[in-house]
Amino acid sequence: MTAQSAFSGVWCPSVTPFDNQGKVDIEALGRHFTRLTTSGIDTLLLMGSIGEFASLTQQEKLFLIREARSLSTLKMVVNISSTCVPDMLELAEAAWKNDFDAVMVLPPYYYGQTQNQLLHYFETLDKQLGGKWFAYNFPARTGCDLTPALMSDLAARLPNFIGIKDTVDCLSHNRALIEETKKVRSDFAVLSGYDEYLLPNLLAGGAGVISGLNNIVPELFAEAMQAWRGGNLVELARIQQQIGKLMAIYTLGDDFVTTIKTAVSHRFDSMTSVSRNYGGTLSKQQCEAIDQLFG
Repeated sequence: MTAQSAFSGVWCPSVTPFDNQGKVDIEALGRHFTRLTTSGIDTLLLMGSIGEFASLTQQEKLFLIREARSLSTLKMVVNISSTCVPDMLELAEAAWKNDFDAVMVLPPYYYGQTQNQLLHYFETLDKQLGGKWFAYNFPARTGCDLTPALMSDLAARLPNFIGIKDTVDCLSHNRALIEETKKVRSDFAVLSGYDEYLLPNLLAGGAGVISGLNNIVPELFAEAMQAWRGGNLVELARIQQQIGKLMAIYTLGDDFVTTIKTAVSHRFDSMTSVSRNYGGTLSKQQCEAIDQLFG
């Protein structure tokens, strides 16, 4: 594990609660963060994919940045990704004013990007962000891959570039990122974006995982990190198998964000299941399947 990284461990990419009128519900977010803060996890990610950043207005994003930091004592990172760089810089400035620990950025999306374009994009962005930042690799959504060679090159030259969330359903991609960046930076954090890759990531020398399931069962992932740090392989095997079973949540509905929110709502009654993705409302049978999965 990259013990030198201040951002190692398990992260929760938090959902963004909305009320029944579809407005951001900051009180519900406070209840959610209170539970997450005491669960034993390490870091909160605000406005990630599960946080529905793509459907939030700029004003809503700024509002969340202003309000969220005081809701938890955990390390907090905010995703500021946008196709509009001035908007990103405005969000980054707000993040620094509100004492966020780092920001996270996707590569440009919609237009396809070559590796040369990505190189120039991140080099230019690094000069403007004004603080520590993570890259977010999600080629299924962006249409381009942040390759191990590119990330290693940037990590070697940009001290404020401190890690990457690798949301690629391929262990060899995650492993190659770890191996290449380790050659140039001992403090660079490679985190998997797939829940069940926590243990493989750690075994390969990575920093941990950014896991949607942490919205529902953060204690389980905190226990996994405790077992890892304590060298308890029997416990790690048990938890890995349990995480594997819980991955079924991602196949229960049409929209995984609404599904996760529904699970949080059913288990903790802390927020509504309202999301801004269409057609994701679960049937009674699907809700019963969630209750059975986490029962």
